Amino acid sequence: MPRVRKGAARNKSRKRVLKAVKGYRGATGRQLRLAKEATVRAAVNARVGRKLKKRDFRGLWIIRINAACKAREIRYSQLINGLKKAGIELNRKMLSEIAIADPGAFDLIVEKAKAAL
Repeated sequence: MPRVRKGAARNKSRKRVLKAVKGYRGATGRQLRLAKEATVRAAVNARVGRKLKKRDFRGLWIIRINAACKAREIRYSQLINGLKKAGIELNRKMLSEIAIADPGAFDLIVEKAKAAL
């Protein structure tokens, strides 16, 4: 039986890796070993970025709610505490959307939270 060398498979693998790093600067976009390292690093950073995105959005929602609370003369922490005591289960994303889109409804939510305190 003749010896088999993996020419086609190797070329396919190399093309796949180099396609993934297309547009990278310097040798990482052209040399196979550096390209493999760059794809691993990129995957790690992408995962970290997905986790940071969640953190950043939560912070944004809290900032928006806090600004709406200041206009209604209540602290953010008091609002959250009052909502918990009143049994109103709204997450921060929905609270910030309500504060922006429907200020009247947010006023009612704040009144219920103040009453529960």
